[in-house]
Amino acid sequence: MKEALKNRTKKFASDCWNLCAKFPVSREYNAYCNQLIRCSSSVGANYRAACRAKSDADFINKLKIVEEEADESMYFLELLLDVSGKEQEEMKRLHKEGNELFSIVVASIKTMRNRKS
Repeated sequence: MKEALKNRTKKFASDCWNLCAKFPVSREYNAYCNQLIRCSSSVGANYRAACRAKSDADFINKLKIVEEEADESMYFLELLLDVSGKEQEEMKRLHKEGNELFSIVVASIKTMRNRKS
């Protein structure tokens, strides 16, 4: 499961990067695209860090960062959907993937908290 999720979060970051490469270079698009690239790549980077956690509490804390970054990725995808007529289907697909990653992480956090109590 860990390797599958590592690969999935990495693909999410790559796919967001590829999406952003399709937008015109402008101050406006660059602002949203730069943020999307940062937060989508942070999803995978922080999940990898969670996999190396030193304790259950450390694991939960790192997963909370993944949760925040996945949510932020969805936010910037929503903004791009609102302002761009391009790549609508790809943005919807990526938003769905971000939401699925978010849901997996939230469920994992709940499981770990229940296990601790």
